[in-house]
Amino acid sequence: MAEPVELTVLDALPEGLEKRTAAELHEYLPGPSLIHLPGRRPEPVFVSALLHGNEDTGWEALKRILNKYETTGLPRALSLFIGNVAAAAKGQRRLDGQPDYNRIWGEGDSPEHAMTRKVLEEMAGREVFAAIDIHNNTGRNPHYGCINRLATPFFHMATLFGRTVVYFTKPDSVLSMAFADLCPSVTVECGQPGEEAGIAHAMEFIDASLHLSEMPEHPVASGDIHLFHTMAIIKIPEAVNFSFGEAAGADIHFDPDLDRLNFTELPKGTVLGHVNRDRTPLLEAWNEQGLDVCNHYFEVVDDEIRLKRPVMPSMLTLDERVIRQDCLCYFMERLEFTG
Repeated sequence: MAEPVELTVLDALPEGLEKRTAAELHEYLPGPSLIHLPGRRPEPVFVSALLHGNEDTGWEALKRILNKYETTGLPRALSLFIGNVAAAAKGQRRLDGQPDYNRIWGEGDSPEHAMTRKVLEEMAGREVFAAIDIHNNTGRNPHYGCINRLATPFFHMATLFGRTVVYFTKPDSVLSMAFADLCPSVTVECGQPGEEAGIAHAMEFIDASLHLSEMPEHPVASGDIHLFHTMAIIKIPEAVNFSFGEAAGADIHFDPDLDRLNFTELPKGTVLGHVNRDRTPLLEAWNEQGLDVCNHYFEVVDDEIRLKRPVMPSMLTLDERVIRQDCLCYFMERLEFTG
């Protein structure tokens, strides 16, 4: 039987917590924790950090917010969800045997699913104003926001962070999808862990959200948003070996600089890698309907994996562990936005 995963709910910050690194939080919090802090406006902004233990920008940004308002008080109530502290202690996305903490916010009967339902119940009872989930990428990407609803409040939240916005509906078990039933919600991707620009950007976004008196109702101007739609998630089957650069025995050799292609509009015929067996792409491409559409995107010509149509990738990573635990990348298309 699976061990219970208890949600710790607090109405004050444990003493000294705001001075600790992500790797030290497990010494102060027994597991995933929801901390409610009062503010001048009672409906809280919910901020999630460390759903992935190796992505610490969210926690570093929250520390700066806590220090900024230590003496004056918060302009709006703030509810902090600190996720996978066990993985953060090891500097890993998730530990072996754990689920991905950003894939447990939908249907499911695991202890982790039960824990997330408690979070949602808590926040519904507090009439949550907005929800922010802060992440890092392992590959090179610009900063961008992700939404799961094509609606004005969601556009406003995303563009408060930046003009580049990605709309997706799969995977549908992420935190932002669950919170979209309660309030405007956004996932923000803040570059790679440890980058000052990402921490500062996340902190500024949280701060701006706390200062909103209400959610704007006017449409976002078309020039203020570059909108993309995620069409497919690209995975590498477990039985397929791969490398970045030449490696003996690898089934696929990818360019060692592959993540430079993130958010680049790639033409048909672009070469992504070379295969050493079967003369097939050896990849999976899962669309929003859950179908493998690999043949829609890839072909092998002269042992080269080539694109069969123009695409724009995001979240390309060179981290083998992340690829195995999650994916190689996503493919996107540009959406026309008229407000």
